[in-house]
Amino acid sequence: MSTPEAFRPGVYRHYKGQHYLALGLARADETDEVVVVYVRLYPRDGLPMNTRLLRIWNETVQTAHGPQPRFAYVGPASPAA
Repeated sequence: MSTPEAFRPGVYRHYKGQHYLALGLARADETDEVVVVYVRLYPRDGLPMNTRLLRIWNETVQTAHGPQPRFAYVGPASPAA
């Protein structure tokens, strides 16, 4: 899933355990890089909507349990649904 064509909107689990709803893709004004537009699905202060570079969204991270995707696709609906 390293290209915009392979991206799919839906719920993703961050490797630290929280869930996010990825709404779609956009372009960063300053760099024209592809970004994921997403909303966190848990309470926290501040604005709930964010963006992250697609290349970072798709990274694999090293954890105590070995390599894991930074964001793993869960499905098209909320994990609470």
